[in-house]
Amino acid sequence: MRHAGRFLAAGVMAAALVTAGAITYAVADGDASGADGRGSGPRTPSADSADAGFARDMTVHHQQAVEMSFVVRDRTDDEEVRRLAYDVAQTQANQRGMLLGWLDLWELPKVSADPPMTWMGMGGMPPGEDGALMPGMATDAELERLGSLRGRRAEVLYLQLMTDHHKGGVHMAEGCAARCEVGAERRLARTMVEGQEAEIDLMADMLRKRGAAPRP
Repeated sequence: MRHAGRFLAAGVMAAALVTAGAITYAVADGDASGADGRGSGPRTPSADSADAGFARDMTVHHQQAVEMSFVVRDRTDDEEVRRLAYDVAQTQANQRGMLLGWLDLWELPKVSADPPMTWMGMGGMPPGEDGALMPGMATDAELERLGSLRGRRAEVLYLQLMTDHHKGGVHMAEGCAARCEVGAERRLARTMVEGQEAEIDLMADMLRKRGAAPRP
């Protein structure tokens, strides 16, 4: 697809630029110790901590949102949808870079043998349907369909898929806000919740304008 090269280049650049900022932010914030006013704690999160699990899982979750946003920008000329897609791609690429930066800072692996969502105390999620690894993620078939549509049909499917994606992301971010120990990461998670809930409302309105609605 035409978007693939641009997506990869943008993702590499965003991760490179934001990683340095993420590391500086975490150290300057005093949260590399994990204490953040909660008493003594480990100097860095462990590989099986909520902090590490959220960082690993959300980088995968965000990557798909960035990819879908680049796809729809190539499938429509509607400025409202293109602007939303740009905002989603930029925001989530930046946040993804921060999470990867923290994993580098903590010297923790970016992948785990445990199933996704294990860190939320759910016992891990079983393999999702057709490539959907975590809550809200689109399946391979849905991504293929998005790439085959144009105009209003592409806009509606993107808005529906991204609404589901954001709902899953909010669920995960709320889990980090409740379980993560590193203050900077908890604050980022709360920012994700606020931002994605606002975009869910915006996308519901955009769908109504197009005679459609979020999927049940």
